[in-house]
Amino acid sequence: MAASFIELKDLSKSYLSRAGNQEVLTDLNLSINEGEFVALMGPSGSGKSTLMNIIGCLDLPTSGIYLLNGTDVGSLDYDEQAILRNNTIGFIFQGFNLLPRATLEKNVMLPLVYARVGKEERHDRARVLLEKVGLGNRLLAMPNEISGGEQQRVAIARALANNPKLILADEPTGNLDSGSGRVIMDIFTELNKEGITIFLVTHELNIASYAKRQIKLLDGKIVQDEATKGANQ
Repeated sequence: MAASFIELKDLSKSYLSRAGNQEVLTDLNLSINEGEFVALMGPSGSGKSTLMNIIGCLDLPTSGIYLLNGTDVGSLDYDEQAILRNNTIGFIFQGFNLLPRATLEKNVMLPLVYARVGKEERHDRARVLLEKVGLGNRLLAMPNEISGGEQQRVAIARALANNPKLILADEPTGNLDSGSGRVIMDIFTELNKEGITIFLVTHELNIASYAKRQIKLLDGKIVQDEATKGANQ
């Protein structure tokens, strides 16, 4: 039986504004097993980004508990949260966030530099990962020399640099044409088959259809949580 990997218990998040206390997430209870492929959906303002930030150890709930791979994130200090995040999670964003003046290889190597991995191993790992996403022949290309879909593939390779157990993807196909989007989702499908947990935020039904589970938020509450077949599974 798959182990519980993400666990939210009575989790709430609120912010203090001029209008008073604004509750963004309310009493969420959610369990995601290791190896699941989950799509999070909901309208603008539903709390999707806030929930992803909490799951990504970039923010803390106002109340409740968040367990990541058995660790109570709220019990950790800032440095301990950073270590857990860097060792466990790979992030992929809508805007790619590549360094414009660095080669594709150096972009993928960046997390390995921060992890103090040796130079030769950094190069070897970057080459392997770029080959994995179909860009093994573009190591020395610059981001402005490749398409948006290829830039997102580089971002995926970078996210895989430290062998994460969890990939958090925030609207990863939002800036792409439909064909490039399918390529990205096919890569996520293959990564999930390898055992990586995928947690994807999207507003596109055709993209959410790749996931094996769809969760919908509305006004900070989970209003739907259902298993799906998943496209190309």
